[in-house]
Amino acid sequence: MAWYAYCIGEKIAFPEIARHRKPVPMESVLGVSGNQVFLYPASDLAIVVSEHNPQETLNQKSGVDHARVIADCFQHSTVLPFRFGTVFNDDECLRKSIRSNQRQFQENIDKLRGKTEMHLKIFVDDCCTREIERRLPAEGVGREYLTNLRETASRTRERQTRARAVSFQMHRLFQPLDEEVSCRLTESGKMVLDISHLIDRKYVERYQNKFATTSANMRECQMQISGPWPPYHFVHRLTRTGHAQPQPSPIVHTQPDVSVATPIVFIPEPIPVLA
Repeated sequence: MAWYAYCIGEKIAFPEIARHRKPVPMESVLGVSGNQVFLYPASDLAIVVSEHNPQETLNQKSGVDHARVIADCFQHSTVLPFRFGTVFNDDECLRKSIRSNQRQFQENIDKLRGKTEMHLKIFVDDCCTREIERRLPAEGVGREYLTNLRETASRTRERQTRARAVSFQMHRLFQPLDEEVSCRLTESGKMVLDISHLIDRKYVERYQNKFATTSANMRECQMQISGPWPPYHFVHRLTRTGHAQPQPSPIVHTQPDVSVATPIVFIPEPIPVLA
């Protein structure tokens, strides 16, 4: 029987599996395709899985169900999310993968215990976009073309400098334990900064109050907040040096190598990293 994997949690956080060596169903929790979710005990860890039919196609709703199960588990335990679409072919594959990476899993849980992720999305006007489009010729070479290339590079640096300045200001105001920052441009001529902050869970309300004050004062920016979330981005930071490769799409169904079980964060909106 194949297992669809959601996340890894702490066994101690789920008393219902304290004396069990076989999977135990989580009451009233359904996962991908409406399947019953189970707690699969593995030493001091609990692997959150559901039965899976390899013939089933995963879709956008499956991604929502995947995230919902992880969020539910996060209410009880520190979690290490698996990449969306991670499937183990049978019990032996699952057990072998967990055994081979157990030390790393436990160390990562220890590092993230008591912490949560908050997410800021900041919209900043980009004054360079139209100027670049106006001045850059469609084709040709020569002095004018090279001059425009230099001007384009200069404006790109200005844009990056501005984005870094906003990021630094957010860091100074919110003082997170860790952060992950990315930036992209929109067709409407704005820069969008996606900032993930790792904070202590006990400070969520203080963080939200700080956001309310900051968004009221920074009238030159539009700001959005979401969270608290499981520490998706920061599991990724802890495991990005591993052998596992990221999925090319958040809805791709894959059969991972059983020797590589490192949980990789599922990021709903893949965004290029700020240079």
